[in-house]
Amino acid sequence: MTASSMNGAQALVRLLLAEQVRDVYGIVGGKLGPLLQAISQHEQLRFLGLRHEAAGPMMAAAAFAGSGQIAVALGEMGPGGLNLASGLGVAFNNNLPLVAITTNQHRAASYPHSGMFMDLDTVAVTRPITKWNAVVHDARRLPELVRRAFREALGGRPGPVHLDIPQDVLAQPCPFDDAALAVPPARYRALGRVRPDADELQRAAALLRAARRPVIVAGGGVVASGAQDRVQALAQRWGVPVVPTQMALGVVASDSAHFIGHGGLIAGEPVRRAFEGADLVLALGCRWSSWMWDEGGPLCRGARLVSINVDPSALGHPALHEVGLQADARAALDALIEACDDGLGQAVERDWLPGLRQARATYEARLAASGEEGAQGEAMHPAALARAIGQALPADALAVFDGGHTSFWSNDLTPVHAVRTRFHEPGMSHLGFGLPYAIALQAQQPGRTVALVTGDGSFGFTLNELDTARRYRLPVLSIVHNNAAWGIIRAGQRRALGFELGTALDGTDYAAIARGFGCHGERVTSAAEVAPAMRRALSSGLPAVLDCQTRFVPHPAMPAFGSMNRYGFEALAGSEGDH
Repeated sequence: MTASSMNGAQALVRLLLAEQVRDVYGIVGGKLGPLLQAISQHEQLRFLGLRHEAAGPMMAAAAFAGSGQIAVALGEMGPGGLNLASGLGVAFNNNLPLVAITTNQHRAASYPHSGMFMDLDTVAVTRPITKWNAVVHDARRLPELVRRAFREALGGRPGPVHLDIPQDVLAQPCPFDDAALAVPPARYRALGRVRPDADELQRAAALLRAARRPVIVAGGGVVASGAQDRVQALAQRWGVPVVPTQMALGVVASDSAHFIGHGGLIAGEPVRRAFEGADLVLALGCRWSSWMWDEGGPLCRGARLVSINVDPSALGHPALHEVGLQADARAALDALIEACDDGLGQAVERDWLPGLRQARATYEARLAASGEEGAQGEAMHPAALARAIGQALPADALAVFDGGHTSFWSNDLTPVHAVRTRFHEPGMSHLGFGLPYAIALQAQQPGRTVALVTGDGSFGFTLNELDTARRYRLPVLSIVHNNAAWGIIRAGQRRALGFELGTALDGTDYAAIARGFGCHGERVTSAAEVAPAMRRALSSGLPAVLDCQTRFVPHPAMPAFGSMNRYGFEALAGSEGDH
């Protein structure tokens, strides 16, 4: 055994490198000094210094969503840990793994705390929004606890984990076994795929062969397992439609013969029609979040459900299944396709998929008509802006959709051709996540265009990170749907209760703010100006903001969105009788 003397921070960095961590996000702090020094000594690690700690977990979540590579978010003790919390919620509710690391008072003054400034039980704060968390009371436990952190983050249903490390533990000198700090992940966490039960697999295959009007729902688990090509092969062989959830855009391309819409209830009438007519739904890596509900509960309730999920707690809730398979999506699809033999698709009604495809074409034609230019001097229709953006984006661009209502238009009108290229945040629906997400994606993939399409209200939450983008020369393009209001809230106040309070956001020049940060900024007033402005922004080589003047127009999916919010006790009481 070869032992080296090092402090806790140096050992921690060695353990991160064993997991091939590349990116670390955070704000420098005095108590983090030993860890920051250790990070600086390894060129394999890239540290991005932010303007608010909440952006760190958002960026780490984006790093995994964009590449499958886990990242680290740092927070100083006290306020730094509090600020991390909202970003951790983004990762937790979307099942995106990361490792959050905070520091705390030295061990003589923490757990329990003694009343020093910046006191905080950070573990208690983050417990509801992490899969697992712990305090490291002694540096000698770092190998054990860091390995467990990665095992918890990446095992089963993935998610964020948190280690709170008192300042003197980071500085604590200890002899460490060099080999113990370099143990490969295969030695302490499972890397293989969970395969389905053989008997239940045969039951599922029989249901698939007999289905007349089947629908495939592809969730984030498909992307996480790299199973998109299996979904595409199954859809082609079976001759059926595929509905990707918001976490799975690109599992089938928007120009695919099997595409009828994506994103659940915001995808419009064709998706609702598919669920109403289906006799069987095959759900892959989908947890049936509220974006897949209406007032009666999960949209699949009228059909037999075959559900495949690596997380057993996602099977049978909230949607009851006919067959539930605890399995990795890719492993399950390989086995299921083989088990179906040549009988797959023979029972499917010939007009099932063509009818839904025609419904989608009709829906897209209505969208096109709704986005036609208004009267001279009138601000852009959001559909016209969204379509202009979609047409002008480079084919290999990455796009992040932020904003409660803006994202609906982006979802419909931005073409997608591959997974990990279009990003929603459906789980926490945290306004303002978009700019941190886009910055992290740009840092990971510097050769590609990264565009954020956001509402003006959402942009205000994290626009300070324009400074981060400029300092690190990350030329993210932010396109703001600026209707000078909390538009959907204003509409709801007026419609439901006949009042308006606090919804105005007029008078802000986001292009001027961008220029103040040293970025490129322009104001855009018509759809015809969008593509030229995007070209100028991208050629500037700077982070850029296009402040696009729009008006609020309700998206056609707003009634469906409202129906999801009416889901209540009546539906719960009746759910036991559904398929």
